[in-house]
Amino acid sequence: MKQTVLHNDEIAPGVFWLGVDRKHDFKAGQTVKVGLGDDLPPRIYSICSGNKDAELRILFNIKEDGALTPKLAKLKPGDEVRISEPGGSFIGTPEPAVWIATGTGIAPFFSMLKSGLRTDAILLHGVRRTDQFYFRDIWEEMLGERYHRFCSGEESAGAMRGRVNCFFDVHEPPEGRRFYLCGQASMCVEMRDLLIARGVPFTDIVTEIYF
Repeated sequence: MKQTVLHNDEIAPGVFWLGVDRKHDFKAGQTVKVGLGDDLPPRIYSICSGNKDAELRILFNIKEDGALTPKLAKLKPGDEVRISEPGGSFIGTPEPAVWIATGTGIAPFFSMLKSGLRTDAILLHGVRRTDQFYFRDIWEEMLGERYHRFCSGEESAGAMRGRVNCFFDVHEPPEGRRFYLCGQASMCVEMRDLLIARGVPFTDIVTEIYF
């Protein structure tokens, strides 16, 4: 579907939050295909806005060797972009949850938060640079001490130095919660195996891999 770009804000170096009018209902955590209508195949992005918001937004970073993202980054308000109907099975529920993300993999969890799902959720967010803690002020306001930050490449006040799995060096997986993993494949696989080894049932782990 052709849509008009309303916003394309660079919220961190090389990271953009693009918005269009919301044309369809969706469930928090779902994805859309995004393209430009040329010969480039569309890519799949998690929706990064609430399911009642007037706008539908996606969060993406420029891939240095990518064909699509450098073009998406150049879009201005009024330009045309093509966005599919929402789909996907990585869907938030009202159950108590632990959200685990790396980088822009935080997008579906922002959608879940903005859609009113489990404001008592625990969020673990791992990044390489301190400017990659997207929507940090909102997370701190809404989750407080349940918001845990991990930075592998820099020192950051209030964040643990290291990868996101460092959390489980000092904490056992909380009982009675569903675990959602979103980000790089290596993180998702490693974290899934860690949780299973700590006694978390496989059926309580939901994964969305970002490429």
